[in-house]
Amino acid sequence: MTHVLVVDDDPAIASLVAFKIGRMGARVSVEADGEAGLAAARQLRPDLVVLDWMMPRMNGLEVCAALRADADPQLASVPVILLTAKAQESDVERGFVAGATDYVVKPFSPRELVSRVTAALPPGALGA
Repeated sequence: MTHVLVVDDDPAIASLVAFKIGRMGARVSVEADGEAGLAAARQLRPDLVVLDWMMPRMNGLEVCAALRADADPQLASVPVILLTAKAQESDVERGFVAGATDYVVKPFSPRELVSRVTAALPPGALGA
């Protein structure tokens, strides 16, 4: 079963994202700060990470860069979707430079996020 890690310090957003992705047939884990998210990624080895940028203890760009620099090739190549309120063109560029696979701006359409998650995973990874 496909495993998605959601890392967002806003409980309402984390719950919504987890619910929508769970309905797609994925197993979902949730963490509320960047440091816990990075530790969870290293332990759980998810198939995809949905990651907020502005979080306590470690921001999303730092988490993304740490994943890309990981010695484990599977973790270094895990798709990362940044889900953030930072919408300036320079912010989007910084997200991709840090290694993001995709970038979704808050407020966001849950339907669009589901489409982006589906596109970032291998064909057939989800039952939806």
